[in-house]
Amino acid sequence: MSTLSNLLAAHTALSGAAAAHLQRVVAEWQLLADLSFADFLLWVRSGDGFLCVAQCRPTTTATAHPEDMVGARASTSQHPQLDRAFGDATLRREDQPRWHRGRSVRREVVPVREPSSGDVVAVLGRDTNLAAPRVPSTLEISYLAVATDLCQMVADGTFPTAEGRDEGRSSPRVGDGLVRISSTGRVLYASPNAASAFHRLGWSEELVGEDLATVVREVADDAFEGAEAAEHVRGALAGTPSQRAELEGHGATAVLRALPLHPRGVPSGALVLARDVTDVRRRDRALLSKDATIREIHHRVKNNLQTVAALLRLQARRTQHAEAQEALTESVRRVASIALVHEALAASVDEKVDIDEVLDRVLPMMNDLARPGARVAMRREGEVGVLPAVMATPLVMVLTELVANALEHGFAERASGTVVIGASRTAAQLEVEVRDDGRGLPETFSLERATGLGLQIVRTLVDSELDGTLRMRPGDEAGTRAVLRVPLQHRGR
Repeated sequence: MSTLSNLLAAHTALSGAAAAHLQRVVAEWQLLADLSFADFLLWVRSGDGFLCVAQCRPTTTATAHPEDMVGARASTSQHPQLDRAFGDATLRREDQPRWHRGRSVRREVVPVREPSSGDVVAVLGRDTNLAAPRVPSTLEISYLAVATDLCQMVADGTFPTAEGRDEGRSSPRVGDGLVRISSTGRVLYASPNAASAFHRLGWSEELVGEDLATVVREVADDAFEGAEAAEHVRGALAGTPSQRAELEGHGATAVLRALPLHPRGVPSGALVLARDVTDVRRRDRALLSKDATIREIHHRVKNNLQTVAALLRLQARRTQHAEAQEALTESVRRVASIALVHEALAASVDEKVDIDEVLDRVLPMMNDLARPGARVAMRREGEVGVLPAVMATPLVMVLTELVANALEHGFAERASGTVVIGASRTAAQLEVEVRDDGRGLPETFSLERATGLGLQIVRTLVDSELDGTLRMRPGDEAGTRAVLRVPLQHRGR
Protein backbone atom coordinates (compact mmCIF):
# COMPACT_ATOMS: atom_id res chain seq x y z
CA MET A 1 0.00 0.00 0.00
CA SER A 2 1.27 3.47 -0.82
CA THR A 3 2.55 5.55 2.08
CA LEU A 4 1.57 9.14 2.74
CA SER A 5 4.94 10.33 1.44
CA ASN A 6 4.54 8.36 -1.78
CA LEU A 7 1.04 9.70 -2.41
CA LEU A 8 2.01 13.31 -1.71
CA ALA A 9 5.01 13.01 -4.00
CA ALA A 10 3.01 11.40 -6.81
CA HIS A 11 -0.15 13.51 -6.72
CA THR A 12 0.74 16.94 -5.31
CA ALA A 13 3.31 19.69 -5.64
CA LEU A 14 3.42 20.40 -1.91
CA SER A 15 6.62 21.84 -0.47
CA GLY A 16 8.84 19.88 1.87
CA ALA A 17 7.59 21.96 4.81
CA ALA A 18 3.95 21.23 3.94
CA ALA A 19 4.61 17.50 3.55
CA ALA A 20 6.44 17.44 6.88
CA HIS A 21 3.53 19.18 8.60
CA LEU A 22 1.05 16.65 7.18
CA GLN A 23 3.26 13.87 8.53
CA ARG A 24 3.04 15.52 11.95
CA VAL A 25 -0.75 15.74 11.66
CA VAL A 26 -0.99 12.04 10.82
CA ALA A 27 1.33 11.20 13.72
CA GLU A 28 -1.08 12.93 16.11
CA TRP A 29 -4.51 12.29 14.65
CA GLN A 30 -5.30 9.08 16.52
CA LEU A 31 -5.80 11.44 19.46
CA LEU A 32 -8.29 13.49 17.42
CA ALA A 33 -10.16 10.41 16.17
CA ASP A 34 -10.55 8.92 19.66
CA LEU A 35 -11.69 12.22 21.19
CA SER A 36 -14.14 12.88 18.34
CA PHE A 37 -15.58 9.32 18.19
CA ALA A 38 -15.06 9.69 14.45
CA ASP A 39 -12.99 8.59 11.47
CA PHE A 40 -10.49 11.09 10.07
CA LEU A 41 -9.62 11.26 6.38
CA LEU A 42 -6.82 13.45 5.00
CA TRP A 43 -7.81 15.12 1.71
CA VAL A 44 -5.45 17.02 -0.61
CA ARG A 45 -6.09 18.80 -3.88
CA SER A 46 -5.36 16.60 -6.88
CA GLY A 47 -6.28 17.69 -10.38
CA ASP A 48 -9.81 19.06 -10.46
CA GLY A 49 -10.88 17.34 -7.26
CA PHE A 50 -9.56 15.85 -4.05
CA LEU A 51 -7.64 12.70 -3.12
CA CYS A 52 -7.72 10.86 0.23
CA VAL A 53 -4.08 10.18 1.17
CA ALA A 54 -4.48 8.82 4.70
CA GLN A 55 -7.14 7.41 7.01
CA CYS A 56 -7.51 6.99 10.78
CA ARG A 57 -10.22 5.03 12.59
CA PRO A 58 -11.27 5.66 16.21
CA THR A 59 -10.69 3.13 18.97
CA THR A 60 -13.50 4.61 21.07
CA THR A 61 -16.44 3.76 18.76
CA ALA A 62 -17.44 1.92 15.59
CA THR A 63 -15.82 3.16 12.40
CA ALA A 64 -17.75 5.00 9.72
CA HIS A 65 -15.49 3.52 7.02
CA PRO A 66 -14.69 -0.21 7.41
CA GLU A 67 -13.40 -0.08 3.82
CA ASP A 68 -10.01 1.44 2.95
CA MET A 69 -10.55 5.04 1.83
CA VAL A 70 -6.92 5.79 0.92
CA GLY A 71 -6.77 6.54 -2.79
CA ALA A 72 -10.45 7.50 -2.98
CA ARG A 73 -11.26 10.59 -5.04
CA ALA A 74 -13.96 13.21 -4.59
CA SER A 75 -15.14 16.02 -6.84
CA THR A 76 -16.02 19.54 -5.77
CA SER A 77 -19.68 18.89 -6.57
CA GLN A 78 -19.73 15.77 -4.38
CA HIS A 79 -18.06 17.46 -1.41
CA PRO A 80 -18.34 21.25 -1.76
CA GLN A 81 -17.40 21.74 1.89
CA LEU A 82 -13.88 20.48 1.11
CA ASP A 83 -13.43 23.22 -1.46
CA ARG A 84 -14.82 25.85 0.89
CA ALA A 85 -12.49 24.76 3.69
CA PHE A 86 -9.51 25.27 1.39
CA GLY A 87 -10.83 28.72 0.53
CA ASP A 88 -11.73 30.26 3.89
CA ALA A 89 -9.98 27.95 6.43
CA THR A 90 -13.19 27.48 8.41
CA LEU A 91 -14.41 24.37 10.23
CA ARG A 92 -17.67 23.22 8.63
CA ARG A 93 -20.35 20.60 9.24
CA GLU A 94 -22.79 19.25 6.67
CA ASP A 95 -26.36 20.36 7.34
CA GLN A 96 -27.74 16.86 6.91
CA PRO A 97 -26.12 13.44 7.50
CA ARG A 98 -25.54 11.37 4.38
CA TRP A 99 -25.90 7.66 3.75
CA HIS A 100 -22.64 5.93 3.00
CA ARG A 101 -22.79 2.21 2.17
CA GLY A 102 -25.80 1.65 4.40
CA ARG A 103 -24.54 3.82 7.29
CA SER A 104 -25.68 7.27 8.37
CA VAL A 105 -22.56 9.44 8.44
CA ARG A 106 -22.15 13.04 9.53
CA ARG A 107 -19.18 14.79 7.92
CA GLU A 108 -17.27 17.79 9.22
CA VAL A 109 -14.20 19.34 7.64
CA VAL A 110 -11.14 20.76 9.37
CA PRO A 111 -8.67 22.81 7.29
CA VAL A 112 -4.99 22.02 7.92
CA ARG A 113 -2.91 25.18 8.02
CA GLU A 114 0.88 24.93 7.53
CA PRO A 115 2.43 27.16 10.25
CA SER A 116 5.40 28.67 8.39
CA SER A 117 3.49 29.78 5.28
CA GLY A 118 0.02 30.18 6.78
CA ASP A 119 -1.48 28.30 3.79
CA VAL A 120 -4.20 25.64 4.00
CA VAL A 121 -2.43 22.61 2.52
CA ALA A 122 -5.03 19.89 3.19
CA VAL A 123 -8.40 19.25 4.80
CA LEU A 124 -9.34 16.70 7.46
CA GLY A 125 -12.68 15.02 7.00
CA ARG A 126 -14.18 14.11 10.38
CA ASP A 127 -16.79 11.42 9.65
CA THR A 128 -18.99 10.21 12.51
CA ASN A 129 -20.95 6.96 12.32
CA LEU A 130 -24.36 8.03 13.66
CA ALA A 131 -25.53 4.41 13.82
CA ALA A 132 -23.00 3.60 16.56
CA PRO A 133 -24.83 3.50 19.92
CA ARG A 134 -23.46 6.01 22.43
CA VAL A 135 -25.04 7.17 25.68
CA PRO A 136 -24.40 10.89 26.34
CA SER A 137 -22.18 11.11 29.39
CA THR A 138 -19.69 13.39 31.12
CA LEU A 139 -16.91 11.44 29.42
CA GLU A 140 -18.35 11.94 25.93
CA ILE A 141 -19.05 15.63 26.50
CA SER A 142 -15.51 16.19 27.82
CA TYR A 143 -13.92 14.28 24.95
CA LEU A 144 -15.86 16.19 22.30
CA ALA A 145 -15.06 19.55 23.90
CA VAL A 146 -11.33 18.80 23.83
CA ALA A 147 -11.59 17.51 20.24
CA THR A 148 -13.25 20.76 19.16
CA ASP A 149 -10.45 22.82 20.67
CA LEU A 150 -7.71 20.69 19.06
CA CYS A 151 -9.41 20.74 15.64
CA GLN A 152 -9.61 24.52 15.82
CA MET A 153 -5.89 24.58 16.64
CA VAL A 154 -5.23 22.44 13.53
CA ALA A 155 -7.08 25.09 11.52
CA ASP A 156 -5.10 27.83 13.30
CA GLY A 157 -1.79 26.10 12.48
CA THR A 158 -0.86 25.77 16.17
CA PHE A 159 -1.31 21.99 16.46
CA PRO A 160 0.62 19.87 15.99
CA THR A 161 4.00 21.59 16.18
CA ALA A 162 7.48 20.35 15.36
CA GLU A 163 8.58 21.26 18.89
CA GLY A 164 5.86 19.09 20.38
CA ARG A 165 6.78 15.89 18.55
CA ASP A 166 7.48 12.84 20.69
CA GLU A 167 9.56 10.76 18.28
CA GLY A 168 10.84 7.34 19.24
CA ARG A 169 8.65 6.98 22.35
CA SER A 170 5.08 5.77 22.82
CA SER A 171 2.79 8.47 24.13
CA PRO A 172 -0.35 7.99 26.22
CA ARG A 173 -3.58 7.63 24.28
CA VAL A 174 -7.07 8.78 25.08
CA GLY A 175 -8.11 5.36 26.34
CA ASP A 176 -5.14 5.21 28.72
CA GLY A 177 -6.42 8.13 30.76
CA LEU A 178 -7.48 11.74 30.15
CA VAL A 179 -7.50 14.76 32.45
CA ARG A 180 -8.97 18.12 31.37
CA ILE A 181 -7.77 21.08 33.41
CA SER A 182 -8.99 24.66 33.43
CA SER A 183 -6.91 27.73 32.59
CA THR A 184 -6.12 28.01 36.31
CA GLY A 185 -4.81 24.44 36.49
CA ARG A 186 -7.77 22.87 38.31
CA VAL A 187 -9.01 19.45 37.20
CA LEU A 188 -12.36 19.75 35.43
CA TYR A 189 -12.64 16.11 34.42
CA ALA A 190 -10.63 12.91 34.92
CA SER A 191 -11.52 9.71 33.09
CA PRO A 192 -11.76 6.50 35.13
CA ASN A 193 -8.45 5.20 33.75
CA ALA A 194 -6.70 8.47 34.59
CA ALA A 195 -8.06 8.33 38.14
CA SER A 196 -6.81 4.74 38.46
CA ALA A 197 -3.33 5.71 37.24
CA PHE A 198 -3.04 8.48 39.84
CA HIS A 199 -4.43 6.22 42.56
CA ARG A 200 -1.73 3.66 41.76
CA LEU A 201 0.85 6.43 42.06
CA GLY A 202 -0.41 7.11 45.58
CA TRP A 203 -3.13 9.77 45.25
CA SER A 204 -6.12 8.59 47.26
CA GLU A 205 -8.39 11.65 46.96
CA GLU A 206 -10.77 12.73 44.19
CA LEU A 207 -8.91 14.43 41.34
CA VAL A 208 -11.67 16.82 40.21
CA GLY A 209 -11.16 20.25 41.72
CA GLU A 210 -7.52 19.66 42.62
CA ASP A 211 -4.57 21.61 41.21
CA LEU A 212 -2.96 19.00 38.95
CA ALA A 213 0.55 20.46 39.17
CA THR A 214 0.37 20.10 42.96
CA VAL A 215 -0.91 16.52 42.67
CA VAL A 216 1.93 15.33 40.39
CA ARG A 217 4.52 16.98 42.62
CA GLU A 218 3.14 15.26 45.73
CA VAL A 219 2.86 11.72 44.31
CA ALA A 220 6.39 11.64 42.85
CA ASP A 221 9.01 9.71 44.84
CA ASP A 222 11.74 11.97 43.44
CA ALA A 223 11.28 15.67 44.23
CA PHE A 224 13.12 16.84 41.09
CA GLU A 225 11.04 14.52 38.90
CA GLY A 226 7.85 15.77 40.47
CA ALA A 227 8.86 19.43 40.04
CA GLU A 228 9.68 18.80 36.38
CA ALA A 229 6.30 17.15 35.72
CA ALA A 230 4.50 19.99 37.51
CA GLU A 231 6.39 22.50 35.36
CA HIS A 232 5.25 20.66 32.22
CA VAL A 233 1.62 21.00 33.34
CA ARG A 234 2.05 24.72 34.00
CA GLY A 235 3.90 25.09 30.69
CA ALA A 236 0.95 23.59 28.82
CA LEU A 237 -1.34 26.15 30.44
CA ALA A 238 1.01 28.87 29.19
CA GLY A 239 0.93 27.50 25.63
CA THR A 240 4.17 25.48 25.58
CA PRO A 241 3.93 22.72 22.91
CA SER A 242 3.30 19.13 23.93
CA GLN A 243 5.60 17.91 26.68
CA ARG A 244 6.13 14.48 28.16
CA ALA A 245 7.05 13.54 31.73
CA GLU A 246 7.43 10.31 33.65
CA LEU A 247 6.44 9.86 37.29
CA GLU A 248 7.37 7.13 39.75
CA GLY A 249 5.49 6.78 43.00
CA HIS A 250 4.66 3.95 45.38
CA GLY A 251 6.33 1.43 43.08
CA ALA A 252 4.26 2.46 40.06
CA THR A 253 5.25 4.39 36.94
CA ALA A 254 3.07 6.61 34.78
CA VAL A 255 3.74 8.65 31.66
CA LEU A 256 2.09 12.05 31.39
CA ARG A 257 1.70 14.13 28.26
CA ALA A 258 0.50 17.72 28.58
CA LEU A 259 -0.93 19.58 25.57
CA PRO A 260 -2.05 23.22 25.55
CA LEU A 261 -5.58 24.06 24.47
CA HIS A 262 -5.46 27.50 22.84
CA PRO A 263 -8.14 27.57 20.11
CA ARG A 264 -7.97 30.83 18.11
CA GLY A 265 -5.11 31.84 20.41
CA VAL A 266 -7.39 32.00 23.48
CA PRO A 267 -6.20 29.93 26.50
CA SER A 268 -8.86 27.41 27.56
CA GLY A 269 -6.78 25.14 29.77
CA ALA A 270 -4.85 22.02 28.89
CA LEU A 271 -5.21 18.32 28.15
CA VAL A 272 -3.15 15.82 30.14
CA LEU A 273 -2.99 12.19 29.01
CA ALA A 274 -1.87 9.64 31.58
CA ARG A 275 -0.75 6.08 31.00
CA ASP A 276 0.19 3.47 33.61
CA VAL A 277 3.44 1.95 32.29
CA THR A 278 4.60 0.07 35.37
CA ASP A 279 4.79 -3.30 33.61
CA VAL A 280 6.20 -1.78 30.42
CA ARG A 281 9.11 -0.18 32.30
CA ARG A 282 10.12 -3.53 33.72
CA ARG A 283 10.48 -4.88 30.18
CA ASP A 284 12.21 -1.70 29.01
CA ARG A 285 15.01 -2.17 31.49
CA ALA A 286 15.78 -5.50 29.86
CA LEU A 287 16.02 -3.82 26.43
CA LEU A 288 18.20 -0.93 27.55
CA SER A 289 21.28 -3.10 27.62
CA LYS A 290 20.68 -4.13 23.97
CA ASP A 291 20.27 -0.52 22.84
CA ALA A 292 23.42 0.44 24.68
CA THR A 293 25.24 -2.41 22.94
CA ILE A 294 24.24 -1.13 19.47
CA ARG A 295 25.41 2.39 20.25
CA GLU A 296 28.62 1.02 21.74
CA ILE A 297 29.26 -0.83 18.46
CA HIS A 298 28.92 2.44 16.52
CA HIS A 299 31.23 4.10 19.03
CA ARG A 300 33.86 1.38 18.66
CA VAL A 301 33.61 1.44 14.86
CA LYS A 302 34.18 5.20 15.01
CA ASN A 303 37.21 4.71 17.26
CA ASN A 304 38.64 2.01 14.98
CA LEU A 305 38.17 4.19 11.90
CA GLN A 306 39.90 7.08 13.66
CA THR A 307 42.78 4.74 14.48
CA VAL A 308 43.00 3.67 10.83
CA ALA A 309 42.98 7.34 9.77
CA ALA A 310 45.77 8.11 12.23
CA LEU A 311 47.89 5.23 10.91
CA LEU A 312 47.35 6.35 7.31
CA ARG A 313 48.31 9.90 8.30
CA LEU A 314 51.54 8.66 9.90
CA GLN A 315 52.33 6.60 6.81
CA ALA A 316 51.70 9.60 4.59
CA ARG A 317 54.20 11.67 6.57
CA ARG A 318 56.85 8.98 6.22
CA THR A 319 56.29 8.49 2.50
CA GLN A 320 58.66 10.38 0.22
CA HIS A 321 56.75 9.69 -2.99
CA ALA A 322 54.41 12.64 -3.65
CA GLU A 323 51.74 10.62 -5.48
CA ALA A 324 51.57 8.01 -2.73
CA GLN A 325 51.41 10.72 -0.09
CA GLU A 326 48.48 12.36 -1.88
CA ALA A 327 46.61 9.05 -2.15
CA LEU A 328 47.09 8.34 1.57
CA THR A 329 45.91 11.84 2.48
CA GLU A 330 42.72 11.35 0.44
CA SER A 331 42.16 8.00 2.17
CA VAL A 332 42.47 9.74 5.55
CA ARG A 333 39.72 12.17 4.54
CA ARG A 334 37.41 9.40 3.34
CA VAL A 335 37.85 7.32 6.48
CA ALA A 336 37.34 10.39 8.68
CA SER A 337 34.05 11.19 6.89
CA ILE A 338 32.70 7.70 7.58
CA ALA A 339 33.89 7.95 11.20
CA LEU A 340 31.84 11.12 11.69
CA VAL A 341 28.69 9.32 10.53
CA HIS A 342 29.26 6.52 13.04
CA GLU A 343 29.90 9.11 15.74
CA ALA A 344 26.49 10.62 14.98
CA LEU A 345 24.87 7.16 15.05
CA ALA A 346 26.48 6.43 18.41
CA ALA A 347 24.52 9.38 19.82
CA SER A 348 21.27 8.55 17.99
CA VAL A 349 18.43 6.50 19.42
CA ASP A 350 16.69 5.77 16.11
CA GLU A 351 19.49 5.12 13.59
CA LYS A 352 19.10 8.53 11.94
CA VAL A 353 21.71 11.16 11.16
CA ASP A 354 21.54 14.95 10.93
CA ILE A 355 23.46 15.32 7.67
CA ASP A 356 23.86 19.09 8.04
CA GLU A 357 25.63 18.65 11.36
CA VAL A 358 28.03 16.12 9.83
CA LEU A 359 28.74 18.36 6.82
CA ASP A 360 29.48 21.31 9.08
CA ARG A 361 32.21 19.21 10.68
CA VAL A 362 33.53 17.71 7.44
CA LEU A 363 33.87 20.93 5.41
CA PRO A 364 36.57 22.53 7.58
CA MET A 365 38.67 19.39 7.06
CA MET A 366 38.55 19.95 3.29
CA ASN A 367 40.61 23.15 3.34
CA ASP A 368 43.81 21.07 3.32
CA LEU A 369 42.97 19.95 -0.23
CA ALA A 370 43.18 23.45 -1.67
CA ARG A 371 46.40 24.64 -3.29
CA PRO A 372 48.82 26.05 -0.69
CA GLY A 373 48.21 29.80 -0.45
CA ALA A 374 44.76 29.61 -2.05
CA ARG A 375 41.87 31.15 -0.14
CA VAL A 376 38.76 29.12 -0.95
CA ALA A 377 35.63 29.91 1.05
CA MET A 378 33.16 27.09 1.65
CA ARG A 379 29.60 27.45 2.83
CA ARG A 380 26.34 25.52 3.04
CA GLU A 381 22.95 26.85 1.87
CA GLY A 382 19.65 25.20 2.73
CA GLU A 383 19.23 22.05 4.79
CA VAL A 384 19.67 18.41 3.84
CA GLY A 385 17.90 17.37 7.05
CA VAL A 386 17.76 14.09 8.96
CA LEU A 387 18.13 10.88 6.97
CA PRO A 388 18.24 7.17 7.87
CA ALA A 389 21.62 5.58 8.48
CA VAL A 390 21.43 3.56 5.23
CA MET A 391 21.57 6.84 3.27
CA ALA A 392 23.87 8.84 5.53
CA THR A 393 27.26 7.26 4.82
CA PRO A 394 27.02 7.14 0.99
CA LEU A 395 25.55 10.67 0.84
CA VAL A 396 28.28 12.19 3.00
CA MET A 397 30.91 10.34 0.98
CA VAL A 398 29.49 11.60 -2.33
CA LEU A 399 29.31 15.21 -1.16
CA THR A 400 32.84 15.23 0.26
CA GLU A 401 34.18 13.71 -2.96
CA LEU A 402 32.43 16.39 -5.02
CA VAL A 403 33.82 19.15 -2.79
CA ALA A 404 37.27 17.59 -2.96
CA ASN A 405 37.04 17.42 -6.74
CA ALA A 406 36.08 21.11 -6.89
CA LEU A 407 38.97 22.13 -4.65
CA GLU A 408 41.55 19.95 -6.37
CA HIS A 409 40.71 20.73 -9.98
CA GLY A 410 38.76 23.99 -9.91
CA PHE A 411 41.36 25.98 -7.98
CA ALA A 412 44.61 24.34 -9.04
CA GLU A 413 45.68 27.59 -10.68
CA ARG A 414 43.61 30.18 -8.81
CA ALA A 415 44.37 32.05 -5.59
CA SER A 416 40.80 32.41 -4.32
CA GLY A 417 37.25 31.29 -4.90
CA THR A 418 34.08 29.86 -3.39
CA VAL A 419 32.52 26.40 -3.07
CA VAL A 420 28.84 26.24 -2.11
CA ILE A 421 26.73 23.24 -1.08
CA GLY A 422 23.08 24.09 -1.72
CA ALA A 423 20.29 21.76 -0.61
CA SER A 424 16.53 21.64 -1.12
CA ARG A 425 14.08 18.93 -0.14
CA THR A 426 10.52 18.00 -1.09
CA ALA A 427 8.27 15.10 -0.15
CA ALA A 428 9.62 13.16 -3.14
CA GLN A 429 13.33 13.86 -3.37
CA LEU A 430 16.43 15.53 -2.03
CA GLU A 431 18.47 17.75 -4.33
CA VAL A 432 21.99 18.85 -3.43
CA GLU A 433 24.11 21.06 -5.63
CA VAL A 434 27.86 21.54 -5.26
CA ARG A 435 28.95 24.59 -7.26
CA ASP A 436 32.19 26.50 -7.50
CA ASP A 437 33.58 29.48 -9.40
CA GLY A 438 36.83 27.76 -10.39
CA ARG A 439 38.26 27.16 -13.83
CA GLY A 440 35.39 24.95 -14.96
CA LEU A 441 35.20 21.63 -16.79
CA PRO A 442 37.35 20.67 -19.76
CA GLU A 443 35.49 20.77 -23.07
CA THR A 444 35.89 17.01 -23.48
CA PHE A 445 34.75 16.14 -19.95
CA SER A 446 32.34 13.21 -19.55
CA LEU A 447 31.22 11.97 -16.14
CA GLU A 448 30.68 8.45 -17.49
CA ARG A 449 34.24 8.27 -18.87
CA ALA A 450 36.01 9.99 -15.96
CA THR A 451 38.83 7.81 -14.65
CA GLY A 452 39.61 9.61 -11.39
CA LEU A 453 39.13 7.51 -8.27
CA GLY A 454 36.96 10.17 -6.60
CA LEU A 455 34.43 10.35 -9.42
CA GLN A 456 34.43 6.56 -9.76
CA ILE A 457 33.49 6.33 -6.07
CA VAL A 458 30.79 8.94 -6.60
CA ARG A 459 29.26 7.11 -9.58
CA THR A 460 29.20 3.81 -7.72
CA LEU A 461 27.59 5.23 -4.57
CA VAL A 462 25.00 7.30 -6.46
CA ASP A 463 23.92 4.34 -8.61
CA SER A 464 24.06 1.43 -6.18
CA GLU A 465 23.54 2.97 -2.73
CA LEU A 466 21.48 6.12 -3.24
CA ASP A 467 19.52 5.10 -6.36
CA GLY A 468 19.94 8.70 -7.52
CA THR A 469 21.26 10.74 -10.42
CA LEU A 470 24.23 13.06 -10.79
CA ARG A 471 24.80 15.69 -13.46
CA MET A 472 27.91 17.83 -13.85
CA ARG A 473 27.94 20.86 -16.15
CA PRO A 474 29.60 24.29 -16.47
CA GLY A 475 28.35 27.00 -14.10
CA ASP A 476 26.12 29.82 -15.31
CA GLU A 477 29.01 32.31 -15.34
CA ALA A 478 32.08 30.32 -14.35
CA GLY A 479 33.12 27.17 -12.58
CA THR A 480 31.25 23.88 -12.28
CA ARG A 481 27.86 22.74 -11.03
CA ALA A 482 27.31 19.18 -9.80
CA VAL A 483 23.62 18.41 -9.13
CA LEU A 484 22.74 15.30 -7.12
CA ARG A 485 19.11 14.14 -6.94
CA VAL A 486 18.19 11.37 -4.51
CA PRO A 487 14.67 9.90 -4.16
CA LEU A 488 13.45 9.74 -0.57
CA GLN A 489 11.14 6.76 -1.20
CA HIS A 490 12.87 3.93 -2.98
CA ARG A 491 13.75 0.37 -2.24
CA GLY A 492 14.69 -0.37 1.33
CA ARG A 493 13.81 3.10 2.65
